[in-house]
Amino acid sequence: MADVTAALLTTADGRPLKAALAEAQSRARRRAFLLVAPLLAFVVLTFIIPIGQMLDRSFHHDGFSANAPNLVEWFDANPEGTVPDEAAFAALAADMKLMKENKTAGEAGTRVNYTLAETRSLITKTARGADKLAPPFKEALLAIDDRWDDPAVWQAMRSSASAYTADFYLSALDMERAEDGSIQRVEEQGRIYVYLFFKTFLLSGIITLVCLLLAFPVAHLLATLPMAKANLLMILVLLPFWTSLLVRTTSWIVLLQGEGVVNDILLSLGFIGDDGRLKMIYNQTGTIIVMTHVLLPFMILPLYSVMRVIPPSYARAARSLGATSWTTFRRIYLPQTLPGIGAGSLLVFILAVGYFITPALVGGADGQLISNLIDFHMRNSNWSMAAALSAMLLAGVLVLYWLYDRLIGIDNLKLG
Repeated sequence: MADVTAALLTTADGRPLKAALAEAQSRARRRAFLLVAPLLAFVVLTFIIPIGQMLDRSFHHDGFSANAPNLVEWFDANPEGTVPDEAAFAALAADMKLMKENKTAGEAGTRVNYTLAETRSLITKTARGADKLAPPFKEALLAIDDRWDDPAVWQAMRSSASAYTADFYLSALDMERAEDGSIQRVEEQGRIYVYLFFKTFLLSGIITLVCLLLAFPVAHLLATLPMAKANLLMILVLLPFWTSLLVRTTSWIVLLQGEGVVNDILLSLGFIGDDGRLKMIYNQTGTIIVMTHVLLPFMILPLYSVMRVIPPSYARAARSLGATSWTTFRRIYLPQTLPGIGAGSLLVFILAVGYFITPALVGGADGQLISNLIDFHMRNSNWSMAAALSAMLLAGVLVLYWLYDRLIGIDNLKLG
């Protein structure tokens, strides 16, 4: 009946009301889309596409496969574990001549070097003398360098023969391919990536916990003080944002170093001797102290945004019913602050996981995080390894978002 009535009704210009409403709704949707289109384009260009390129780079590297077509063909025709024969060495010699002609030996060697160290120099050295290679090719290549008889070299080239590979993720998990193609753990002294991931998440968790313990009373004070005093205290909280991160980090170096202000004060008060100065910089302690100071406002603001809307009458009602201060805090006040605690902890933890400049300046060799290792690979042009490590870090962050959504709910996220 309603549909029939709507079909009979018309607008002032004689159009059916139902069609006019549908057109108006369509116009409203187009207008809304046009309003958000610049933001959507910005997110796609600066976030979605770069992440897609990073994920592609972590799997894709054709430096060797594109410059060694004859070896790639031989590897495709022979299964793993096949002992290189004269045909394999002939294919290698042909590719070396091709690399010298195209000047791509460095590019091809770099890709193999990611799998097995020192192979770049082997490939570039052989390519320089490729014009002198003649049958029998095995003896000719071994005359240049006897490492061409090493099965590990051939396994590294086989792993590099495909443009798409999971080798970078294997390396990021401290794994490698054996000579027979199987996957195994690297030797004990070579296991650095998993340890750095574990240390990064552990230190980030400690920093998040310390920030929470320091920020909770400050946020509570901000929420309960009169407005004039709360505004003054808020300025002090936000003051670090008005100075450069580099300046703040350098100031902490001055404060915490062996001959710094903190040690001098402790020495003058008699708490330490001149030979017992505390080592608070260029180690994990320095990283925790400085990153806590830098990230503390990111914990205070979400907590404050939640605490300031909690009615004080709830606590007064609980105490009037006989609850102690601790019971009131534990059962009335604290549960209402959980959205702020979750949001602040999530924000601080994610920022801490990806921090680079602070550990680089104050962490020394002991306080480095996985971000510093990513920077190392980028500066050495190992973009695929850096991309694989970054992708694994991104996966860890997404797991944190998922856990937050399961435990608290993403709809309760309050960032200030």
